[in-house]
Amino acid sequence: MADLEAVVGTTPDLMNLKVIDHLDDGALRWIAASPIMFAGFASAGAVAVTLGGSEAGFASADAHRLRLPKAVLDDPAPARPGQGFGSLFLLPGTVEMLRINGRITEVRDDEICIEVEQCYGHCGKALLRSEFWTAMPLATPPQDVKGFAAESRLMALTTCDAAGRTDLSPKGDPAGLLRLDDGGAWFADRPGNRRTDSFRNILSQPRVAAALLIPGASSIARLSGLARITSDVGKRTAFAVDGKVPALVTVIDDVTIELHDSPALRRAKLWPLQPPTHGIDAAKLFVEHIKLNRNAGLGARLTSAALSVPGVSGLLKKGLDKEYKNNLY
Repeated sequence: MADLEAVVGTTPDLMNLKVIDHLDDGALRWIAASPIMFAGFASAGAVAVTLGGSEAGFASADAHRLRLPKAVLDDPAPARPGQGFGSLFLLPGTVEMLRINGRITEVRDDEICIEVEQCYGHCGKALLRSEFWTAMPLATPPQDVKGFAAESRLMALTTCDAAGRTDLSPKGDPAGLLRLDDGGAWFADRPGNRRTDSFRNILSQPRVAAALLIPGASSIARLSGLARITSDVGKRTAFAVDGKVPALVTVIDDVTIELHDSPALRRAKLWPLQPPTHGIDAAKLFVEHIKLNRNAGLGARLTSAALSVPGVSGLLKKGLDKEYKNNLY
């Protein structure tokens, strides 16, 4: 881990401050307005990822519990009581995502119940790089694995630690996000993809699963295998964009890749993007999460006080827009 952090640094304090241990009103409104999600299920030796989608409001929740109807998931079969759970909920037209992590408490005939342990926002760089919301419907995506990988632009990667705590991270790039080479599936680390949890998980528990998307298509590629991280210059240089070389590259060895139709994507009707009606301000919601952080030390309390000043969420939005423009790769 020390060698890894020497390359990518440690998780910034502000990233930890935005994590809350429940679903506040803003998060509940986000879930109620979301037509699509990624869901990861994991325990030691077993990791899976699937998509869930339908009309907005397909999931239900209260402050400490999230409930997913099995019918909205492409593949609910891997879910088991006691497993770790990670998820990303997307809002039409919004590049930021809502991450909810926890533990599966019950799997009923028609529903999966999750106890919420973490809730926080994820920055929008992965969706921006993949041009996710500007895509148009794609009637005939590539029907072979290599062709699909070559056109893919978004990945949802599921990892877990030895205790089954699960992390689901988005990876976004221009076409060619995933490269099949030397018997493995390779992808780059980028700004906004990076969160130390997933790296730490790979170091301790290398089995991973991922869903690969072409924005506009209603099919996905599902991957699984054993991941490892490398700083090999040759591998990193192959993923350079606009002269910017990623700090790290991850490869999934012993990889299996299968193409699947995604009823969840078809039901969600994401493309072409319709004018959003949810009215949710992501920056304001994430400011509230920092203010709600219950593990706050002095630094967190000072940050919370600063964020209470009127107009701060607007400044945060401007700061995010500038960061997206100047540090996308």
